[in-house]
Amino acid sequence: MAKNEATAEELKAEARRAAEDVGKHARRAADEAGEALDTARDRASDLYESARDKGSEFVEGARRKGEEYLGAARDRGHEYAERARDEARRIYREGERRAGEVAAHAEDYYDEVSGMVRRNPAQALGIAAGVGFLLGLIIARR
Repeated sequence: MAKNEATAEELKAEARRAAEDVGKHARRAADEAGEALDTARDRASDLYESARDKGSEFVEGARRKGEEYLGAARDRGHEYAERARDEARRIYREGERRAGEVAAHAEDYYDEVSGMVRRNPAQALGIAAGVGFLLGLIIARR
């Protein structure tokens, strides 16, 4: 029986050693898994920071580009508005000049017609009556 007892004690010791080995392996595996988890967390954190920085850079770049385009559009708008004002002034001056020419011609023709009416009043009266008659016919047909 002593042999059986020694064997039982040996079995207990061997089971204890095996349990300790399993515990050591389990702790080592848990430590490695924890380290892997920490590494994954660090990597995920780095990726998040990198993505956030890239996103911020993209937004900032887009904002700057937008401001540049807005400034360029504003400058062009001012430039075109100034060109339009200059052209409007030029056209206005040209219109004034031509209106002055027309007024001068009208005065000349008025003077000529007045002189002609004074020299030939009967003829002028006949022409006026004929024009009035023709205008009356045109207006009556409508």
